Amino acid sequence: MDIRRLTPDYAVSPQIAVEDLAAVKAAGFATVIDNRPDGEIPAELHTPAMRAAAEALGLRFVANPVIGGALTMQNVQAQAAAMAESPGPVFAYCASGNRCSIVWALAQAGQRPAEELIGIPARFGYNLEHLRPQIEALAGKG
Repeated sequence: MDIRRLTPDYAVSPQIAVEDLAAVKAAGFATVIDNRPDGEIPAELHTPAMRAAAEALGLRFVANPVIGGALTMQNVQAQAAAMAESPGPVFAYCASGNRCSIVWALAQAGQRPAEELIGIPARFGYNLEHLRPQIEALAGKG
């Protein structure tokens, strides 16, 4: 498992397994967000299995599947709500961590400068520069 902390309260990761959830909990996370649609992964990693394992450990679990190339504002709003409602740090995962970074950046538009929303994920190899116009529009600057 590769935890990539974008902020002290939000981290992203490539796909995890059920057995990784104990380490997520031990790392201090309170909420797990699954940004991966079940259709992309084997059955043992589908939402029901991951939810049951996370909740058994006392973690809050939120499924917000983001379809590659088909991100919606509903996804952004769901991510923002899950982050706001979390009683502690949030851990989000998808195939690579990129989609988790994108929905985070769009959800944070207007709360952080676009430079940060693009620059922080870039430290982990996620290029969000193409989202600058959307980030600025959501922040009311576009």
